[in-house]
Amino acid sequence: MSRWAPDARERLEAAALDLFVKNGYEETTVAQIADRAGLNRATFFRHFADKREVLFGGEDVLAGLFGDAVRAAPPGATLTECLRAALTAAEVAMTPQRRAKALQRVQVVAANAEAQERGLLKYARISASISDALRARGADDLTARLGAEVGMLAFRIALERWMASENEDFARHAAAALNEVQECAARLDSLPQSPP
Repeated sequence: MSRWAPDARERLEAAALDLFVKNGYEETTVAQIADRAGLNRATFFRHFADKREVLFGGEDVLAGLFGDAVRAAPPGATLTECLRAALTAAEVAMTPQRRAKALQRVQVVAANAEAQERGLLKYARISASISDALRARGADDLTARLGAEVGMLAFRIALERWMASENEDFARHAAAALNEVQECAARLDSLPQSPP
């Protein structure tokens, strides 16, 4: 295939994830990824800044989807309705093809401390996008930060369930996770504390 093929990014991503799972993240080189995809190193670097971006390149998309959905919520929307809109907006990025890749990413990240750290930065950036959008709607700083953390916790739970489930409807997992997180948070004062 030509290195100018319109699917070069997808081919590089698939090749990288396969090699990361098979050989390990650290042991896989950009040259190996490009070769496996039938492309060259220059093509790789046109699509990704480095091999970490193969794992985390979608964070800007998610941050944009979440932030835009919060900002686009109706003027009288509650914080919960804003979070629900953000989680629903993420569904466009949660396709069956992304699901298979997400499973590979989880496996690769779990095996690499550097990737785990990068994953934490990814979640922090997405959370910041949500809290910025909530502040722009008039939420005070603490409420915006708490709302973003609740949204991100619901997103992580939904992502785990979506990857483990036969049900490929991400929005259903996201709505259920948000409801459960909120119900659990509402019970915090009533839960007995165990003695040390």
